[in-house]
Amino acid sequence: MAPLCRFAPALACLLAVAAPASARDAPTWNLDPVHTRVMFVVSHAGFSQALGTVSGSTGTLVFDPDDWQRTRLQASVPLARADLGDPDWNRAVLAPRLLDVEAYPAASFTSDSAVASDSGGIRVCGELSLHGVTRPLCMDVTVNAVKRHPMPPFRRTAGFSATAVLSRSDFGITAWPSVIGDEVTIRIEAEAVRSRAAGRPPEPEPPSEPQPQLTPEPEPEPVSGALQ
Repeated sequence: MAPLCRFAPALACLLAVAAPASARDAPTWNLDPVHTRVMFVVSHAGFSQALGTVSGSTGTLVFDPDDWQRTRLQASVPLARADLGDPDWNRAVLAPRLLDVEAYPAASFTSDSAVASDSGGIRVCGELSLHGVTRPLCMDVTVNAVKRHPMPPFRRTAGFSATAVLSRSDFGITAWPSVIGDEVTIRIEAEAVRSRAAGRPPEPEPPSEPQPQLTPEPEPEPVSGALQ
């Protein structure tokens, strides 16, 4: 997909929690929920590509910079934070006929492999759990940087971009097929902060901004300004 990843070992920053035995001694990184965001794109009746974002994702990374193939990622996406920029859209998307966040409040991804792709980036594959269904999913990843952050508290930080494509019907989300496209493109922009090393004094956590909690409302009928 994207430009050549110049840090093959650093790709590890994409992956990880519950690392296998071979990666137990690798450094641990935590996704920064303030600077990690998932964007989804889906056709709106063929007229435009509707855009939505989800903020506040969390996850744990474990990797060995000398052997990134051992790394793994486990991430959780709080779907109640989905925002399409309009209250009617948000209520409809969070309601039972679509994401049904009351029953399924989060999506999760756990990786099981990471290999160099023909395009020069990294192909990360694993399992996505969404709407009560778990299916394989692969992402094309570019590692943007792995270095000491220039702002206090100057923690070592890894940043990456990723894209994936999924079928919403594969996950049992089938409402309004004539209005909402089946193919959903996912883009992820994320930062992960390295946790303190064993035996060292605890490092301060990066500052985080308060995140509002969205409460799903009763499912509305389709409205002319949103789903029709």
